Amino acid sequence: MFNPKLTVITIVYNNVRDIERTMLSVLGQTYANIEYIIIDGLSNDGTLEVINKYGDRISKIISEKDKGIYDAMNKGLAIATGDYIIFMNSGDEFYDAGTVAAVFAAANDADIYYGETEMIDDAGQSLGQRRHKAPAKFTWRGFKYGMSISHQAIYIKRALTEPYDSKYQLSADIEWIIRAAKKAKTIVNVNRYVAKYLVGGMSKKKHRQSLEERFDIMKRYYGLIPTVFNHFVIAFNLGWYWLKNRRTND
Repeated sequence: MFNPKLTVITIVYNNVRDIERTMLSVLGQTYANIEYIIIDGLSNDGTLEVINKYGDRISKIISEKDKGIYDAMNKGLAIATGDYIIFMNSGDEFYDAGTVAAVFAAANDADIYYGETEMIDDAGQSLGQRRHKAPAKFTWRGFKYGMSISHQAIYIKRALTEPYDSKYQLSADIEWIIRAAKKAKTIVNVNRYVAKYLVGGMSKKKHRQSLEERFDIMKRYYGLIPTVFNHFVIAFNLGWYWLKNRRTND
């Protein structure tokens, strides 16, 4: 039976409202072979007290100042020992208790597994499926019209991962996934919801910077002219979705 070790990494800073919900979604998985790492940015709002409540069930807790989101994520990657890596950051959740078991039951020894994401609001209420639906098949070229798989919905073999590129402050996850996908031989769509994603976050608060970084990444991997053209498609799709739904569900 295929039973790889999964490293789940949660990064958090001053998010006492959401951290317990995220942790319980990890600790409540029916799949047993999980290494759970939490990287805290030296929270002072009670977050650390919540984390320590479950300290005996967490593989490693680091609480110290960092240089931002991806610096914290790189700290987690550096100490991970699992066969596969997934990031489930504060506010996000596995879709249900059987998610990890279902992912690894879908196929043996894939390089990457991915699935669909449900969006949730601050109260944990569903906003429905992400506007960017997970593609039926995914390759490293699959982000040319936007990030079609959310970070919380992709499981990558640790052997394929490298540190996040620190030159990007908000969109390094896109570049990180593209890099891994370029090396992947087998990428499996598990054809189910695998994650719940809390809308908002820094990429929404600093939307312009996030978009500029995404454009730079796409230009780097897909070329300037195709990226300019693809952004017209992205803008049209976004506008049409907003007209129909009055929200973006990014």
